[in-house]
Amino acid sequence: MEKMSEAKSNSDSNAGNAIVPGMPSSEEERPDEDLLLAAAYVYDAQYNRNIPFETSPQAVRLYYFYNHWAMQIATYFFILVDLSLALFEDPAAYPLPFLVTALVEVMCLVAFFSRLVHFSRVTPRNLFWKDTKNICVMVTIMLNLIDLIICGALSIAQIRTIRWTRVLRPIYLVNFAESRQIRRAFRSIRNTLPEILYVFLLFMFSVLAFSLMAMKLFGSRKLKTAEGEPYFENYLEGVFNLYVLVTTANSPDVMMPAYDYNRWYSIFFIAYIILNTYIFMSVFLAVVYNNYRKHLKNEIRKLAYMKRRKMVEAFNALKVKEGTEFVISEARWKHLVKLVAPDISNSHRELLLRVSNDAKTSYVGKEAFLRLADLLNIKVITMKARMHPLESWLPYLYKSALSCFIHKVVRHKGFVYAFDVIILVNAIFIALDDKSPLIANAEWVFLTLYILEILLKLYTYDPRTFFAKNQFWNWFDTFIIVAALIATSVNAGLKSASQYNSQQVLDIVFILRVLRLIRIIDSVQRFRVIVNTLINILPTMLTFCGLILVIYYVFAVVGMEIFSGKIRFFPANSTDPLAHSCGAAVLKDSVFARSKYCRNNFNDIASSFIVLVELTVVNQWHDILYLLSLIFLNLILLATGFSLVTHPAAKLYFIAFHVVIVIMIINIFVAFILEAFFVEYSLEKSEVETAIEKKIQELGMAVQEEDLSSGNLVDNMEHGENNISHFGDTSQKGLMFRIASNRYRTVDALLQRMFESEMPLEDDVPEIDEILNLSPNDIYIHNPNFNTAG
Repeated sequence: MEKMSEAKSNSDSNAGNAIVPGMPSSEEERPDEDLLLAAAYVYDAQYNRNIPFETSPQAVRLYYFYNHWAMQIATYFFILVDLSLALFEDPAAYPLPFLVTALVEVMCLVAFFSRLVHFSRVTPRNLFWKDTKNICVMVTIMLNLIDLIICGALSIAQIRTIRWTRVLRPIYLVNFAESRQIRRAFRSIRNTLPEILYVFLLFMFSVLAFSLMAMKLFGSRKLKTAEGEPYFENYLEGVFNLYVLVTTANSPDVMMPAYDYNRWYSIFFIAYIILNTYIFMSVFLAVVYNNYRKHLKNEIRKLAYMKRRKMVEAFNALKVKEGTEFVISEARWKHLVKLVAPDISNSHRELLLRVSNDAKTSYVGKEAFLRLADLLNIKVITMKARMHPLESWLPYLYKSALSCFIHKVVRHKGFVYAFDVIILVNAIFIALDDKSPLIANAEWVFLTLYILEILLKLYTYDPRTFFAKNQFWNWFDTFIIVAALIATSVNAGLKSASQYNSQQVLDIVFILRVLRLIRIIDSVQRFRVIVNTLINILPTMLTFCGLILVIYYVFAVVGMEIFSGKIRFFPANSTDPLAHSCGAAVLKDSVFARSKYCRNNFNDIASSFIVLVELTVVNQWHDILYLLSLIFLNLILLATGFSLVTHPAAKLYFIAFHVVIVIMIINIFVAFILEAFFVEYSLEKSEVETAIEKKIQELGMAVQEEDLSSGNLVDNMEHGENNISHFGDTSQKGLMFRIASNRYRTVDALLQRMFESEMPLEDDVPEIDEILNLSPNDIYIHNPNFNTAG
């Protein structure tokens, strides 16, 4: 578990003058040691990092360097390279000599070890050696090196070996400090497993009981399947078939022999599907998500308490006594915010100061300071009213009656509706035969109308506003139209110049025409809300994608070691005698071979991932499972001479994958995305957002959302706003602010928003050990003896 370091070391005092990346270089502007330490605490609180670090000046400097974006990108780069080695190692999609892949892996291991050494110089030594993830990384590095040495020695002796440590490579993705979201997801799933186990056992009891009934009902009647196999005569085969029926992948095939014999037997299968597929799976989803949500909420509550404690530590590093209470001077507050968020404009920084210092004193109080991390996580867009260039260059023409009429038409809702109709008509023409001259020439009409629309908008709205960095749809629309114009012109030129017809250019033209239809999303308000919501929860979705990637990688590597080379793909013109049986005689005339499933194999990491995706979708997964396990079993029998057994052990691999991915991870993923979507879709402003909005309204600098596309406003955040001398002076009517309250800088901010109504924070912050030992059953923590001002 990650703990905060409470001891403050005074060693290495000369290191405090070291230049931290991104900080001022002149001697007068360099921050002091306390300011550097406070900035580190605030930055950790803003991004919910719980990395324990020493508080000596040298350790703080190393901590800044450890968290530098370049170091984090380098770490992810080497992790990606290490995982990608499976593409080039035997069995390989793109084979490389063993020496090449071994040298690349050694380079990655050196990078991982260096990162670990860097972390050991930052964190307290006693905590470093107690941290399980550090031990996991070190052990994995050692095992990888041992495996490389053994594999290299055996390859020199031309003895084939198994790279058994490849399955451990995802440990680096999970256990480095940068992957705290994936690690938290794994931890929550691990804590959820005990509660899930009882439901899964009850579900399996139902499958086993129905299988026993099926064997007694159908086994003695000597029925046969469509392939001529015995029907429910073997108990374990019956269990497997009914387990597959829960996924509906073999429905109604598994029922047909009994249904053909007597239609009343269909009642048995209908009852089974209702109980296990609909009721049990729904209950399973509810139990899985309810318990996962409980543990996730506990994790987020720990983050909330830890964030508040970090802010308390930052406050204690900078506090001075003013009368009877401790405060932070306004100058120190400004310097701190500039260190933590150097990219925000001066006007934005002054706005935050006005929110934190509502009494307009020369200092910031403690409670206002503790909200700083939350304030920095709110997306505030700084706007400035600007005159249209044509209005300044040609004022008489731009303000003429005709020009005003054009402005009025473009701003009218009918203008938007008219082009929505044009888009729909364009969709009909796209679906028609493009070889008709009338339809082909119509494309130029639509392109002309779209270009005219863009030109009218640029004439009406300030181009700097129209192409502001937050105007995604305007950029998208313009890019699609210009690209379609160029591609269509190139295609027309090639046709007129010769008989040559470039299919690649035609493909580009067709794709651009279809993409143009996406514009309709921006025109319908509800469509736009849904798309924006999906974009906002994308970081959370990526966390689960990382979780799924880890599990896929492990199963893919194991699958390659078990099934590699058992099924092969041959080109259509191949003369190999096994070409029509996927390289295995046992598959001759099988449904698998006739269905052209030969590419569904584990011969390399890419093919393995595709097979696992097919298993996740569960369509025909039982066929793939059965045939691969049949091949695996028969090859063992050929090698050992044992008689045929009735339970292929390879089925356990596929069943384990189905249980882990489909039943557990996908259920959690779907339920979590649903809740995140509901939170985003019906978003309510938090307390800190309301405080900022109130201050914006008081200063007379508010701008409405709909004004962004209809007024002469431009996003000015990138300009720094360095000339603002009197913030809040209403005579400067050009400066305005808007809160993009549905945007989050971090995944943790979204998660905290999901549970904030259920996590009341007290005035007092618990001790570190008490925070880390929070139980999901604890409703709240109260520690009256904790003095936050100390």
